[in-house]
Amino acid sequence: MALINPYINFNGNAEEAFNFYKSVFGGEFANITRFKDLNIPENPIADHEKEKIMHIALPIGKNVLMGNDVPERMGRVSENENRSKISIAAESKEEAERIFSGLTAGGSIEVPMDESPWGSYFGMFRDKYGIEWMVDFDPKHKGKV
Repeated sequence: MALINPYINFNGNAEEAFNFYKSVFGGEFANITRFKDLNIPENPIADHEKEKIMHIALPIGKNVLMGNDVPERMGRVSENENRSKISIAAESKEEAERIFSGLTAGGSIEVPMDESPWGSYFGMFRDKYGIEWMVDFDPKHKGKV
């Protein structure tokens, strides 16, 4: 079955954000490409953006969290976007707590981790980079759904 891998855009702080995500999820980056690594003469990158992230990938289980910095000439991304959330299916209540606690540092909690009306352990928040997340542990599925 195909995997769904979230891709997040940032306004120049992708590397900082991904180091934060790595501190919560663990693992190593599968890819870090900076704009300076590209040589596309018809699409020059401003000197002050050459160190910014063109693509970064952090494997998390079978999935990959990916992202980049959006070049200034393309406009800023909305840091208060509310059309989507990244949903994490934890394998245990303890893992759900660890991930929720780690990712909410410096962010804002919308729904604290607690037993939900639908029978799972659930919480929802916006992290300090403006990305919205949901963490869920369903004891019937144990991270498999």
